Amino acid sequence: MNTDKETARLQEARTAQTPWRKWGPYLSERQWGTVREDYSPDGNAWDYFTHDQARSRAYHWGEDGLAGISDDKQLLCFAIALWNGRDPIIKERLFGLTNSESNHGEDVKEYYWYLDSTPTHSYMKYLYKYPQKAFPYADLVRTSKSRTRSEMEYELLDTGIFDGDKYFDVFVEYAKHTPEDILIQIEVANRGPEAATLELLPTLWFRNTWTWWREAAKPVLKQVPGRLGASVIAASRPELGDRFLYFDGDAKLLFTENETNNQRLFGTPNASRYVKDAINNFIITGRQEVVNPEHTGTKVAVHYHLTVEPGKTATVKLRLTDKAPQAMGEPFGYQFDEIVQARRQEADEFYKAITPERVTEDAARVMRQALAGMLWSKQYFGFDLDKWLEEHGVDPLKPNAPSMRNSEWFHMVNEHVISMPDKWEYPWYAAWDLAFHTIALSVVDLDFAKEQLDLMLQEFFLHPTGQIPAYEWNFSDVNPPVHAWATLFLYCTEQAVRGEGDLEFLKRSFAKLMLNFSWWVNRKDRFGKNVFEGGFLGLDNIGVFDRSAALPTGGHLEQADGTAWVSLFCQNMLEIAVELASYDSYFEDMAIKFAGHFLWIARAMNQTGPGGMWDEEDGFYYDVLRFPDGSATRLKVRSMVGLLPLGATSVIEPWQRARVPRVNAVLAERLQRMPELLQSIHPTGAGH
Repeated sequence: MNTDKETARLQEARTAQTPWRKWGPYLSERQWGTVREDYSPDGNAWDYFTHDQARSRAYHWGEDGLAGISDDKQLLCFAIALWNGRDPIIKERLFGLTNSESNHGEDVKEYYWYLDSTPTHSYMKYLYKYPQKAFPYADLVRTSKSRTRSEMEYELLDTGIFDGDKYFDVFVEYAKHTPEDILIQIEVANRGPEAATLELLPTLWFRNTWTWWREAAKPVLKQVPGRLGASVIAASRPELGDRFLYFDGDAKLLFTENETNNQRLFGTPNASRYVKDAINNFIITGRQEVVNPEHTGTKVAVHYHLTVEPGKTATVKLRLTDKAPQAMGEPFGYQFDEIVQARRQEADEFYKAITPERVTEDAARVMRQALAGMLWSKQYFGFDLDKWLEEHGVDPLKPNAPSMRNSEWFHMVNEHVISMPDKWEYPWYAAWDLAFHTIALSVVDLDFAKEQLDLMLQEFFLHPTGQIPAYEWNFSDVNPPVHAWATLFLYCTEQAVRGEGDLEFLKRSFAKLMLNFSWWVNRKDRFGKNVFEGGFLGLDNIGVFDRSAALPTGGHLEQADGTAWVSLFCQNMLEIAVELASYDSYFEDMAIKFAGHFLWIARAMNQTGPGGMWDEEDGFYYDVLRFPDGSATRLKVRSMVGLLPLGATSVIEPWQRARVPRVNAVLAERLQRMPELLQSIHPTGAGH
């Protein structure tokens, strides 16, 4: 059987440790307004670091950009910037509204598409639509703020900015020749009826670590001679080594530093003469003195002035590589086009190989672009909680330490590439979303999907109590325990695809998930009655009230969905234990444990009477409000909450049960002693 070249690259990455995934679309689309960058006294992350400040203020924990890439530690970044000659600022990052500015919460107000990506990012393609008229920043904010929650959102298209087709389609393609040799092609298509000019600014810069970590050496970008008198940008950083950016055509280099413009933002002296927003200021105002004439710094843009006729396309080529000029040869010869075309074709072959034959051509395109969206949504996520808390003046181990967001998670050190729900609206991982992400990602990159599940269970993520972190706004929030379900799914997927499952992955995950299950039982089953509470546990975000908050009535909420999720958790752990028991008899005891837990939870959920979740007359499950005096009432709200118990279903096949006869015998004895448990389950056999 022939293996397509992208699948071969995935195999090389797994078996030969060839770093095909080292470079990818790991740049966030919004670093401003995040908890990581928030040092406000009131925890208002949106207002502490705004979009207006982002062009002038160095980030602490990550970077963002337009159609960008970085290495997997985000030491060196590349993205594009644009100016149409009319905007008040250059377009370096996507614009959107904050939570308080929009009538429906935070919302990106741009049009862009993730057109394609292979799992190793050997080929990627992105489209951004850039208006030729002045971007309506103020109008979007003003009009959106004036609308009520019941009104429709005010979108960019509603402003009329694209009337007459006066916009550019900006296509950005990346094609890897080797893991460290990346070809970049930018095409600017004028969709308007008249010739239009565009300042195109492909930008290379270092993430600023030297300001925050004293031991970090400051890296350097500088102009160096290339072949035949051409210029090249050399990027030197000890942790990364040397990289070189080659650029084609007639362009000017604009060097500055990735340092905060304190003078603009705070009215205090700058630490550096050249600051982060210097390239913006040079383009908008024409001031020559704001960029470094010595052609060195930590941020540089390659400035192209393009005039594009109506219906025509201008093309710019660059190359980011580890090859120095003396070893490079011709960076933009005929081989450049051949390599880009080859990667496109290999992407076609890869997706053809993984797409079922019954899928129509149109559905196949939808599937491919949806998976491209998943792959483009990888992001470097850096966050050292202990350092962050220290910078806030909080020592969580001190008695009477001040209360601070996430202070109990001081053990966390995140510095990984993680799948994001959305790199603008939700540029932070959410653990239960991530479990679902891995199901889709397993279609194209099973190894990366497994790594994602592994991450959440590592010692620098998983809390010592066993809790899996939720999301940066509140790592202690409680989300559905679907990690075991995703683990089992990926194990079975690998069995089907590769002929055998990864037992080490399954055993490693099981051990950590035992800690997580114990956390649920000890922390969220308040009275040891196998009914659970825990805040946000619905399948959607919409609830009649905030179930994470304290109840005004006092008492607590026994949640039908929370209890159903833990029931499913039990079943998943039982299935994993049965699988592992075939290789290690220790897991028979674990299978007995989880089978027992499931029976008790099922019995508790189906308890009849006013204090039970099941309403026999309505045929529906409801949350139960338990008052301080012990009395209870059902909250009769028909929602997803009452349907989730139907999802807590697993099938243990006869051949699986045959593997664990001792488990069967112990359960049979338990059911004989406690026949009431049978009321909540279907016995096996004909008719069931």
